[in-house]
Amino acid sequence: MTEVRTRQRKRRLQIMGGIAAGLTVLTLIAYATGGPKAPVSERKGQPVIPEFAAIRAEAGEIRVTLSDDSYSLVNTQDGWKMGHERGYPIRPDRLAELATGLEALSWGEGRTRDPDKLNRIGLGDPREGGTGALIEILDESGNVSAALITGRKDRRLYGRLPGQVQAFQVQGELPPFYNHQAWLDFDILEINSDAISAVRIFDSLGESLYLQRSVGSSDRSFVPGPPYQDFRLVSRLAASTPALALTRFSPMGVKPANDLSTRPVARHITETHDGLEVDVSAYREPDGYFITLRAVEAGEGAHRGSTINDKAEGWAFELAEYDWREFTPRVASIVRAPVMVLETDQPAQP
Repeated sequence: MTEVRTRQRKRRLQIMGGIAAGLTVLTLIAYATGGPKAPVSERKGQPVIPEFAAIRAEAGEIRVTLSDDSYSLVNTQDGWKMGHERGYPIRPDRLAELATGLEALSWGEGRTRDPDKLNRIGLGDPREGGTGALIEILDESGNVSAALITGRKDRRLYGRLPGQVQAFQVQGELPPFYNHQAWLDFDILEINSDAISAVRIFDSLGESLYLQRSVGSSDRSFVPGPPYQDFRLVSRLAASTPALALTRFSPMGVKPANDLSTRPVARHITETHDGLEVDVSAYREPDGYFITLRAVEAGEGAHRGSTINDKAEGWAFELAEYDWREFTPRVASIVRAPVMVLETDQPAQP
């Protein structure tokens, strides 16, 4: 019996040794080949929106839906507009960036299938309060020809098709969608500070002031011009800040000028050395601080004046309060009126 047990023990040891050796070989092979490969999706490398060129050619609208906002880019006879045919023009460079990005977008590695984890990578359905951005391309008949939910986490871009929970990392780049104001074409005018020769200011109290400087002088060389030449500047900065306000024109929003509900509280007219004048009216509206622009064509400035009016006519541009106040200073904050000297050698009146 002892010999039988001894042979059985040896046999078991040989079997266990063989198994251990086999596992060791498999482990070495796994390390040598980089480990087990993750399953590859059949979508990987395929375009996210197949035949995008044809879809783009027939596009009548691009609709963006977010959890707290939604907006549409509409293709009109006068170019792409925000919201509707009479909406504000869209930036051509931003639109080209979107079209190029969608065309080049391709599926990458598969990610989560868990609906509860989609919000973590920016792919929650925004129609249900999720973190994603739903992009829909509609044809001229209003039919959805392509749709995608996209989102970001860190520097990675993710995507999934609406109605499908399978998430993917996608290869490519898209512009941000979370601020519809960033799509608006505010490239209306560009005036360098050295081009400005004078500014005429009318404040909310009915006071007026004319500031001027000579060609080639510094930005802080503005002085009161006739009939205000005897006025004294509070400081050079107090004069140059409103004088150069138009060079810092940076709208943060826009609405139709017909929607303005208040009267203008100030007026600011910028003059350039080559004869261009830009007339600004300022409004303090219940929903923000706005200005309107109108360029007066004269001399060499005629072409630029026409270009400004083509883009600005009919619109009121929202500014940050700080920027708006540069167009609406009180005259008393810039200059002091000359002191009137009373005659003391006249005989006293009885």
